[in-house]
Amino acid sequence: MLDEKSVRVALEAERGRIRAEIEDSAESRATVELDQTSVGRLSRMDALQGQAMARAADERRRLRLSRIAATLTRLDDGEFGACVSCGEDIAEARLMLDLTTPTCIRCAR
Repeated sequence: MLDEKSVRVALEAERGRIRAEIEDSAESRATVELDQTSVGRLSRMDALQGQAMARAADERRRLRLSRIAATLTRLDDGEFGACVSCGEDIAEARLMLDLTTPTCIRCAR
């Protein structure tokens, strides 16, 4: 069985890493200047595409933070490892792949 203390430590470490990534990527999500005299059309398109990709990555990071927060709440409530849909235990192998997994394999299907 997974040790809840080590699960908490791992989740909090991941949360810290993700928050640092969000801060580090702030510049790449900033509004792209469209000054046509200083940047060519293809460079502007590349910049806009880069910005869109950075925003999408940031959204994935924020969703992961939400999953981590929900898992930490389940840990606090003594419900970690139980499926949020049916209440049955989630297989340890499934949790080992992703500690934030909220459902058993049957309910995930």
